[in-house]
Amino acid sequence: MHQLAPKADIVAVLVNPNNRTAAASTRDSILKSAAAVHGLQLVYLTASTVSEIDAAFSEIVNRQIGAIYVAPDGFFIAQAKRLAELSTRYAIPAGAEMREFPAFGGLMSYGMDLREMSRLVGNYAGRILKGAKPADLPVQRATKLELIINLRTAKALDLQIPDNLLAVADEVIE
Repeated sequence: MHQLAPKADIVAVLVNPNNRTAAASTRDSILKSAAAVHGLQLVYLTASTVSEIDAAFSEIVNRQIGAIYVAPDGFFIAQAKRLAELSTRYAIPAGAEMREFPAFGGLMSYGMDLREMSRLVGNYAGRILKGAKPADLPVQRATKLELIINLRTAKALDLQIPDNLLAVADEVIE
């Protein structure tokens, strides 16, 4: 996000307080470390309803926050179109981990490759069906992340996307 919106010095992190991992999202040392490296201030906002999403965006605009990161959450996936519409309406660069986000008009997504995750789940299911005990299987997680950038949104926000990001993007929406 810092490379896509370099003028943003304050980034809102939108979390769903009803998500049991929200607490981890708000104290995520990786997120805080990355912000510190780039001299960014993080502001945590919460939303668990559509009206709270609207209120969060109003606060972002009122506080002149430069960008928003939408934390992973099932409710936010269901509201990806609304989140993208609001970020476009208010001209706020926004990123999320869900691939649907830039497809609906959000600026970018960076997260696990769902095809790889599906393959891992299928592999596990196959091993269990063949008799393996789930407790005996090693913990696995996705190793491939995908970057999707929406160039139409970048142009609408008057953002110049660095060539190095375009070169490594898994998908560029034009």
